[in-house]
Amino acid sequence: MMAAQNNFRNAAAALLLSATLTNAQGTAKPSAAGTALVATFMRADTAQLHRTLESIAAAHRGIVGYSIHNLDTGERLERRGDETFPTASLIKVPIMVTVFDLVAKGKLSLDDPLTLLTIDKVGGAGVLYLLHNGLVITVRDAVSLMITTSDNTATNLLLDRILIRRVWDQMEALGLPHTKVHHKVSTWASSVAPDSTKKYGLGVTTPNEMARLFELLARGKAVDTRSDSTMLALLDENQDGNQMQRYIAGVRAPHKTGSVDASRTECAIFFLQSRVVACALTKENVDQSWLPDNEAQVTLGRIGDAVVKAWPRAPTLKTP
Repeated sequence: MMAAQNNFRNAAAALLLSATLTNAQGTAKPSAAGTALVATFMRADTAQLHRTLESIAAAHRGIVGYSIHNLDTGERLERRGDETFPTASLIKVPIMVTVFDLVAKGKLSLDDPLTLLTIDKVGGAGVLYLLHNGLVITVRDAVSLMITTSDNTATNLLLDRILIRRVWDQMEALGLPHTKVHHKVSTWASSVAPDSTKKYGLGVTTPNEMARLFELLARGKAVDTRSDSTMLALLDENQDGNQMQRYIAGVRAPHKTGSVDASRTECAIFFLQSRVVACALTKENVDQSWLPDNEAQVTLGRIGDAVVKAWPRAPTLKTP
């Protein structure tokens, strides 16, 4: 298992290196030293992909929005791309980015301690609420739990430390003014925007804005190259594969999901022959069950499957 993961990451690293040499036509240039291999990024049949995605969205009993962007070819598709949707736990990615920005600015350390108290504990996703009062973890631990297991208590510990409004400020600085966290998880009294909390819950975004945030992470421009690489590694370890990942195997896909009764969300970077950011958000879902085959989860699975099938997986190399 570990060897397979390393192979995927090594292949992705090679692809990223070749991508830095890519010209406007999508074909990598030889280096000054006379590189013998050239990577050609294959384009998709976007008309067919659009028809497939629209068919999936139309069949869903609820509202579906998506934003798809191939970072290496420039191809884009969207549906309701600028419409606001509840984020559910997908908002934890902006929280993570804000934490790493504060660390990069020297205002916070990943080794700073956080003490778990009874008043901090909220149920739902994660494990911290099951652990003993007085436990001391680090900011690094809390971020890891927030992303890999979507730990709600870890999220609240971080929001207590960094403050909700800082997440707003950071997203606005990145050009994402509609991406906001409203309150601590399951702690509505902490809301800084009660009206928006009532409408959207924990957080709000648009498909295009969340896709843009994942693009910045992929390009090393959300915070900086080192921080973004660390964040992508955490997103690689996300343990929820029930949504866009459910029909996919053998593809590196740093991703984050979100789930509440009437909404399921996910954003991912698929490392194929090229890098494809795919964000799909749902709201007003008729099926509000918590079964593995919840309709929205299956819908997102079909979207993820269609996206991955639209572009080739293996790098295409040729001698110039």
